Amino acid sequence: MIPLKDAIKEKHKKAETMPFNQRMFSGGMSGEEYITYLYQQFSIFNAIERYPLPHESLYRSSEVLGDIGELHHNSSQLEMVFMPSTIQYTNYLEKLSKEELLPHVYLNYLALVFGGKLMKHKTPGGGRIYDFDGDLNSMIASIRMIQKDEWADEVNKGLDYIIQIFDELAKHHNITD
Repeated sequence: MIPLKDAIKEKHKKAETMPFNQRMFSGGMSGEEYITYLYQQFSIFNAIERYPLPHESLYRSSEVLGDIGELHHNSSQLEMVFMPSTIQYTNYLEKLSKEELLPHVYLNYLALVFGGKLMKHKTPGGGRIYDFDGDLNSMIASIRMIQKDEWADEVNKGLDYIIQIFDELAKHHNITD
């Protein structure tokens, strides 16, 4: 069996190079663009966090809401906007059991743990979504201990949703290459 990291490499790379994601990494994101992104993140984390996570410091829903609240003070956008793919992904996640959600925990939380170090200072606001209380290594280890190579299809399915979400966010905000 192919190791999980290798089995998801192609779609992971595609997600990283989506124009919306590239704008975040470049530091060129407006407050309104970032708020729209945070709404998508909140929806995903809220669906996952209905079950206990492998580590108590991984929970992100309340941190995302804190970021949204902070940014709303500096923005005229007050409407919650959810991309169609976010709704589809959230609906899909809500149908999964605790065990079936674990590949999505791997995908969505490790992305923040590893990418957060780079993103925190590139995005508008305080970046609470990227602030984890406690030892990052123990958080990573809590996910790595349950990680399975058999998750490849499910993680790739999650990446397909993430890629669609980034595409829809780019179109919503007229972001091109």
